[in-house]
Amino acid sequence: MKNKLLICLAFCLLSLNTFCQENKETNLTASQSVNQHENNELSINFGASIIGHLELNYERFVFDDMGMGLATSISIEKMEDMSRRWYVLPYYRLYFGKKRASGFFVEGNIALVGQKKSQTSYNWNKDTQSNDYSYYTEATTSFGFGGAVGIKLLAKHGFTAQVYLGGGRLLTNSMNRAYPRIGVCIGKIF
Repeated sequence: MKNKLLICLAFCLLSLNTFCQENKETNLTASQSVNQHENNELSINFGASIIGHLELNYERFVFDDMGMGLATSISIEKMEDMSRRWYVLPYYRLYFGKKRASGFFVEGNIALVGQKKSQTSYNWNKDTQSNDYSYYTEATTSFGFGGAVGIKLLAKHGFTAQVYLGGGRLLTNSMNRAYPRIGVCIGKIF
C-alpha cells in the first residue's frame, strides 16, 4: 500500500513539474514563425545559367545567423572551348539580417571542379602538301577556395530569393585558375 502511494505521489509531482514549465510567447512576424522549426532550404540558381551551368543548392541552418550548404552544378552547354564541366561546392554562410537566416551574408567556400578541354591543332605537311590535324582531350579535377557576398530575402510561407557574387582560386594545376560564384536563386525553406 505504501509503494502504491509513493508511486502515485511521484507521478503527480512529475506531472505537476511538466505543467509548470515556463511558456514564453514571442511577437514573431508570419515569415519568422513559419521558419522557426524549418532548418533546410533547397534552391535553384538561375544566375549560373549565365556561365552555362545548371546549379542546385541545399543549405542547412545551423543557428539563426549561420548556415552550411552544398552547391552542385553541371554544364548545360556543349561547346568546344567550354572547360568547366561540373563542380561541387560546400559553403558556409554568416548572416547579418534581423530575421532568421536572411539579410546580408558573407560566404566562404571550397570547390571541387571537373574540367575538360578539347583542342584541335592543324599542321602543314610538306610531304603530302596537305593539312594534318590532331585532336586531343584533356580532363582534370581541381581543388580551390573562394568566397562571396550577397543578400537573401525571406517571403511568407518560406520562399526565398537571393543574389550573390564572388569567386575563388583553384590551387591545382588546371586549365582555368579561377572560378566564378554568381547567384540569382529562388528557393524554399522546409
